[in-house]
Parts: sequence; structure tokens; C-alpha cells
Amino acid sequence: MALGQRLDFRQSQQLVMTPQLQQAIKLLQLSNLELGEFVEAELERNPLLERDESGDRPVEQGLGIDGDPGGAEIDPNRQDAADLTRFDGMIDGASGGLDQDTENLWSSGESQDYSVDSGLADWKGTGGRQSFDLDERGLEETLSTDKTLSEHLADQVLLDVTDPVDRLIASHLIDMIDETGWFLGDLAPIAEQLSCPEDRVEATLGRLQLLDPPGIFARSLAECMELQLRDRNRWDPCMAALVQNLDRLAKRDFAGLRKLCKVDEDELVEMIQEIRTLDPKPGLQFLHVASETMIPDVFVRAGQDGQWHVELNTDNLPKVLVNQRYYATVTKGARTKDDKEYISEQFQSANWLVKSLHQRATTILKVSSEIVRQQDLFFHYGVQNLRPLVLRDVADAIGMHESTVSRVTTNKYLASPRGTYELKFFFTAALGGEGGITHSAEAVRDKIKNLIDGEDPKKILSDDKIVDILRAEGVDIARRTVAKYREAMKIPSSVQRRRDKNLGR
Repeated sequence: MALGQRLDFRQSQQLVMTPQLQQAIKLLQLSNLELGEFVEAELERNPLLERDESGDRPVEQGLGIDGDPGGAEIDPNRQDAADLTRFDGMIDGASGGLDQDTENLWSSGESQDYSVDSGLADWKGTGGRQSFDLDERGLEETLSTDKTLSEHLADQVLLDVTDPVDRLIASHLIDMIDETGWFLGDLAPIAEQLSCPEDRVEATLGRLQLLDPPGIFARSLAECMELQLRDRNRWDPCMAALVQNLDRLAKRDFAGLRKLCKVDEDELVEMIQEIRTLDPKPGLQFLHVASETMIPDVFVRAGQDGQWHVELNTDNLPKVLVNQRYYATVTKGARTKDDKEYISEQFQSANWLVKSLHQRATTILKVSSEIVRQQDLFFHYGVQNLRPLVLRDVADAIGMHESTVSRVTTNKYLASPRGTYELKFFFTAALGGEGGITHSAEAVRDKIKNLIDGEDPKKILSDDKIVDILRAEGVDIARRTVAKYREAMKIPSSVQRRRDKNLGR
């Protein structure tokens, strides 16, 4: 067979990950917070982009579960920044301006007396304008701040400790507690650093342990509990024996604790209940963490037609436009080839960003509408009616790839009359049942929780008993699956629950 060279033509198709496609895929999986940061970076980088602050941008209205739009769609090619009117106060040449005649401001037509005799001695007039603001402080001076643990303790030291040396020691000790209020340091280095006897440092620590909140400056869990019990006047030999044997309490060795504490069962139960009311980390009440409000991406509302209507939270979406007028201006002024290429590249990038944002919003709405359609019974009747659902079910219904649905449902939240849920919540595994009927794993977990919450304290349900109850309801489930779901919900075993309820927990 002779070997030779020849030229052939072949036609094939393949997916090319262009930068624009990569950007669109990246935007899909971003949360609203991350998307806002990304858009802010693009606004700083691209001179042709600007925020849409006109307030007249068409808003995509709510969709029914059939997926048909109920209003105008966002135009991805809308780039009318040149026609955007900016409001900078009074518009020049506008008719119907504000009435500047102060004599006609009162409907009764009577003149008003603002003299001192009229009782408005604090009325202040500046430049022809009147002000009711009697507090000349700035807003930042009126804002309140929460005290930290160190500040709270330092204020008490100023009142309770008068000796300057003891105050200096106390200041060092305050700096050595953690956020829980426990003392983490060693007294010997402090005494050496301050050139004072270690006994004096120990005595100062003892005084600080009497400060509020009770249990502060403890060096161990037992000492923290002891300080709080002493503050309540509940410290006695029996309680001391219980606190010194917390390991036995953790192992639920109640028989051994009764012997050590020399009390009967009822007294031990009362002592354990007292222990459970203590705060092992008293300093955390001064740890003020700003709560972050979770803003949903999609709203689900019940319509008058009995269907669920889905709409985007457009207030949380970044709004950008391409400044066509500025693009035309800089294009005319471009002289070199590099300038023209740069302007063209930025213009194309800006257009792609606007289209990608629109495509992201449309895709989220499409996926959310299909989820609501398939989980219609959940929104009507609750988690017990949550049906099994996987990514492929939604992807096949809307004609998208599973990976796209996965990206859309990542870090996206849906607000409904049932509550606010992450979109991932609606995808659950299926458990078999009688007659080929499947049950959602999340719904089964909820049934297990309800069964345990409603169990009789005298008849604690074992995992085997829960299996029998669920199988009677048509749920084919194994005992190990019940145990796995119970442990995932941090529900103790039947033996531990029986002990807890016997102790009145």
C-alpha cells in the first residue's frame, strides 16, 4: 500500500468556550451579593458602562406556573443611556415649578405669627429658611453602639477597684480573656512583668471573678459553674461534688452521682436542672454580631386564579446600560489603531454583560417557575407533600442541561408564604413505597421528627418502632436509614431520650 499526502475537508461541530460564554456561565452561579461586586468591578473597569438610575426600566412581571410571562420582558438590546434624563434638583425650563410665595402656603389665608410671644422661642431662621432641628449634633454623634465585654468589665473596675496597682493588674487580666469570658493566661508571667507578688495578682483575679456577668474570668468549666452557683447562693457540698464530676454527668452515670453527692433521685434531678440553667460561656452575651438579612432572588405569591405566580426580585438585580452617546464620541476621537481596538473591545464587553445579566435573570425565572410547578403540593400543604425531585427532572422539562440548573439553584433563594428556602431545598432523593409510589426523603425526615416530638414520655419510640409506623403509612424504609436521618437532625437515641425525659428535661 503506497503512502502519500492528500488534502481533505471535514465538517464537525464542537463547543468552544469563548470568553463571553465563560462569563455567562460564571454569572449564573453567582449569588446576588457576588453579582453586585462583579458588576461594580466592571463599572470601574469599563468606561462605556453606567448604572441605570432612570427608574423607568421595564420590569419583568410575575409568571404563572405555566411559565408564560405576565408582563413586558427586559429588552437585552436596550442601550438608551443617551436618552436618560438625570434629575439634579430643579429641571431648567420646567413648567409648574414650586410655589415660592410663602404668603399663600396656608389654606386658611391667615398670616402666621412666629414671634417669641407665640411660644416658639427656639425657632431658628437661616437664609430665609426655617429649621425645626434643635439638636446641632451630627447623625454619627447620635448613633448608639453596643458595649464590648472589655468595656463592660473596665467600667466595673473603675468603680470596684480603687488601688492604682490593682487597676493596672486588672487591666492586664482583662486583656487576657477570650470572647467567651474565660481567662486564658498564666498568672506568673503577669506578676513577673508587673514586678509584683503572684499572690496579689491571684487576689485581683478573685475580685474580678465577682464582676458581672457571673462566671467571668473562669479558668475551667467547673470554675465557671462554681462562680455562677455562688452568685445564686446555691453552692454547697452536694453541688460541689456534682460540679467536680461533670464527666460522670456527661456519661449519665446517675447512680454513681447519687452516691458521690449523697442525695436521692429527686434531689439529683433538681441539681442537674440547676446545672442546665448555667451559662458555660458568659462572655458571649457581649458578642454582638450584625445579623445579615437574606434577600430572596425569587418571590412566589398565590394568585386569584388559584395558581402560584413567580417573579424576580428586580430590586436586588444590578441595572447597567451601555452609554451609546459616549461610545460615539470617543469613537470619533480615536486616532490610533490601539485606541480603536480598545474602544471596540470595551463596547463588545459591555454589550455582552448586559445580555448576560438579562439571560441570567430569564434563566433563574424559568428554573424557579418549573420548580414551583412540580412542587405545587408543597406550597399548598407543606413539607409532608414535598415530592422527590432531581436536577434532570427540571432540566428535561425546560430544555436545559443539568449543569445549568445546578448553577442556577446555587446560592439562590425563594420567598413564599411557606417561608424562604434555598432552591436546592426542593431537590430531594426518593424513597420507595407501596404500589411504586415514591416519597421525598425530606418529607420522611419531617415525619420522623414529628413522630419523635409527639411521642409519649412513657413510651419512647425506638428506631424499629418508627420503621413499623412508616411502613404502615406506605414508606419502605430501613432501620439504618431512620437512624441516619435521626442523627442528621441531631435527635438522640431512644435510650438517651428516655433518660432525658425521666429527668424532666
